[in-house]
Amino acid sequence: MIVERGLGPGDLIGTMDEFRDRSGYGRATISEAARLLNDRGSVEIRPGRGGGLFVAQPNPIVRLRHTLLTVRKMPTTVADAIAVREALEPLIAADAAQHRSRQDISDLRKHLTGLKRAMTSTDRFMRANWALHERIAEISPNHLARAVYLSMTRFITDLSEHADPDDGRDADYLRLRLDVHAELVDAIIAGDVERTMRAVERHHAPS
Repeated sequence: MIVERGLGPGDLIGTMDEFRDRSGYGRATISEAARLLNDRGSVEIRPGRGGGLFVAQPNPIVRLRHTLLTVRKMPTTVADAIAVREALEPLIAADAAQHRSRQDISDLRKHLTGLKRAMTSTDRFMRANWALHERIAEISPNHLARAVYLSMTRFITDLSEHADPDDGRDADYLRLRLDVHAELVDAIIAGDVERTMRAVERHHAPS
């Protein structure tokens, strides 16, 4: 219908009642089909009066703090995964501060060095950032929390294509984020849980 009518982003495709009448399928089937299309980034569902199914903007963007991720599939689900990951972060970081070993400390320092070297590219910095957080999560003895956190991180990285922009405009922001992560790593290495929690709060604070 989008192609046949030449519809563009933001155009109304039809209401749920119209789709039900045209297809002969029930409300539950139409709603599930609309949800799947929404998760794939093809359409936008708008409830209420004047609502219905609308053509989605191309290449939906999920905002992860200041950095932008280009997500072509399931942008809503990616946003949910980010929320779950961030909710688990205090537990993961506190565990790391309490249980880090000499090998963990050595690895965290190496990952922080990798983060510093990735400063020339927003995309590389984002990937190095997530690699650091995965290594922090691997320290936690809480198997369930660790598994969920890692699966959410890998789900996000698998569906995101690159960070935008990558033209040098984010240099100041990347330096700020490097400082935030350096403090987080230092706090974990020191084994100071309170300091680690403050670092997590700073990590989640809007920049």
